[in-house]
Amino acid sequence: MSHIITMTTANQSRVVSYLQGELDATQQRMLRDHIRKDAHTDQLSLERQGIDLGLTIPEALDHLLAGHADADGAYVGHAYYKALQHIIDWSGSDPIDFGVYSKPSTFFGRMGDELRRLGVPADLLPLDFLFAGPPDEIPFHIPSPTDGYPAIGRLPLAKAKPLADAYAAVLDRMDNAFTHETKRIMDTMRVEHDEWQSALRHGHTMDTLFFSIQG
Repeated sequence: MSHIITMTTANQSRVVSYLQGELDATQQRMLRDHIRKDAHTDQLSLERQGIDLGLTIPEALDHLLAGHADADGAYVGHAYYKALQHIIDWSGSDPIDFGVYSKPSTFFGRMGDELRRLGVPADLLPLDFLFAGPPDEIPFHIPSPTDGYPAIGRLPLAKAKPLADAYAAVLDRMDNAFTHETKRIMDTMRVEHDEWQSALRHGHTMDTLFFSIQG
């Protein structure tokens, strides 16, 4: 099965505020006009496929908005992650494609081992941010999907340039199996850093790259 990775830029505290009952007028409109509708559409797609997660995505969204994620069931983590992803998607920029991989955890794990061997810090390794999970600031536990997907990742934009620099420093010493992907991520992070700096000058407050791994 192929897994599609997308990336969006958002203000992490704004994402978390949805789960703390602190919605302003814009967030209430986003919830009414977009987030709830997408959760419903997502649920209908599951039902057409005969998939029962033990909790519908709209129900999972209601739980998150109420400040808990305590439903029982083997697959409720899938519903909670899908609901949270809809909140993230409507809290930031339009998602962009990051790549399609058959086994992202395996590939990026091996790539991370190579980067670590060459001295790249642990907090800049790909598995660390691609599979970081929901923001730590969420004040309650959200159960993870049983098979690891869908997955949510995040990287502070302040780390985009350090990551690009660290990857560039070891690129010519890497195993050839990972050089293409390392350079692609390195270039992506440089672009994201430059766009972030420009956004800051114009008063925008987005501070986090969020990753969605579906499939």
